[in-house]
Amino acid sequence: MNVLIAGGTGFVGRHLATELLARGHDVAIMSRRPDTRRPAPQRVTPQQAAGEVVLASPEAGWTRGDVSDPASLTVPLEHIDVAYYLVHSLDRPDFVVHDRHAAHTFAKAASAAGVQRIVYMGALGDDADQLSPHLQSRREVEQILAEHVPTTTLRAGIVVGDGGTSWEILCQLVERLPIMVTPKWVQTITQPVALADVVSLLAKVIELRIDGSEHFDIGAPESLSYEKMLRVVAEEMRRSLFILPVPLLSPSLSSHWLRLITDVDLQTARSLVDSMTNEVIVTERRLEQLTGHRPMTYRTAARQALIDRRRRKASAVAGDVA
Repeated sequence: MNVLIAGGTGFVGRHLATELLARGHDVAIMSRRPDTRRPAPQRVTPQQAAGEVVLASPEAGWTRGDVSDPASLTVPLEHIDVAYYLVHSLDRPDFVVHDRHAAHTFAKAASAAGVQRIVYMGALGDDADQLSPHLQSRREVEQILAEHVPTTTLRAGIVVGDGGTSWEILCQLVERLPIMVTPKWVQTITQPVALADVVSLLAKVIELRIDGSEHFDIGAPESLSYEKMLRVVAEEMRRSLFILPVPLLSPSLSSHWLRLITDVDLQTARSLVDSMTNEVIVTERRLEQLTGHRPMTYRTAARQALIDRRRRKASAVAGDVA
């Protein structure tokens, strides 16, 4: 298939491009400012993995496009069968309005171009619950896309992988606060999912026959509280951790607390903290049944993510020394 990834330079998108290439698809990565000097993801053959010399393998191509600018989308969407929409803007105060406009713009352009399907990364959460603005926005974008083009949505919680904002927050909290006075939301139940599972399921879903628009829940086999997630990270890092929940810490104060302790910006912290008060769990496993893919446990996902994180940090240090 001819596939376009809007948001292909992001945390999930760059891994997805490599997986789609490995599955034989032609991939274009859309960005407002494509860095054509940076090597695009390449299809890795078994021979290359074994270190053998082979001919250059097909690679993803860069294409310029802005989801908020309809004129810029004509060329990127030309001859595209499936478009992945992996775009969010939590780092700005008007993210709800911005994401609504962007979704309308992209969906209309995709429909006009004859795109057969959009695949979207949405968010878990019960519609009957009082969802945070972040989760409400994710659900609204899902609906907007489906109004124009058949849309397959994978609803997920925290994606556990090196490079993910929410995951990095958990790691930094454990590293920097051996004694943690925490907000009440650490007791909220959630269901994270490994980056590798997200990428695999995103790639596999376009090979299924799905009529119309559909959404699927994805997540680890178990649900757990944010406190338990932190404790598993501490155990895997071999660090001590004492947690004392304090009910009086409001979401607003809690976001400032995150901003002071971690590297996340205040606006993103506010958006994430608001969502952490909502229980987000998997309610069905249909996609696992359709694909035969079984997600890994949270501990396994955390262990792999921490390995990747250590490698990245070691590589950065080696680069600075050189």
